[in-house]
Amino acid sequence: MKYKELISELYACANECNACFEACLKEKDVEKLERCMQLDEECYDICELTARMLERGSEHKDLFLSLCAQICIACADECETHHHDHCMKCAAACRTCAEKCIANESEVKSWE
Repeated sequence: MKYKELISELYACANECNACFEACLKEKDVEKLERCMQLDEECYDICELTARMLERGSEHKDLFLSLCAQICIACADECETHHHDHCMKCAAACRTCAEKCIANESEVKSWE
């Protein structure tokens, strides 16, 4: 499969976002983590969806990759404002995923 590594990265990022969301729910300052949790959910959703679009060879994969990178960056930016280990892990996963989406988006556009 052409995008095997990227697809794995997308699912890994989704898993980190889900783990961060679940961990945020258990924090004592959960009300301060509302935006973090919202972006965790959005990032989870777009990473899962982008992976599925790549798996099925969507002709719109460049659009999904671009949007996914933007949401991953927003999630990473927010997670980095919190001191929790789960937020730091999520931010790192989101940054890596965004970089790979951007790199692959460029490749997709150059093939067309």
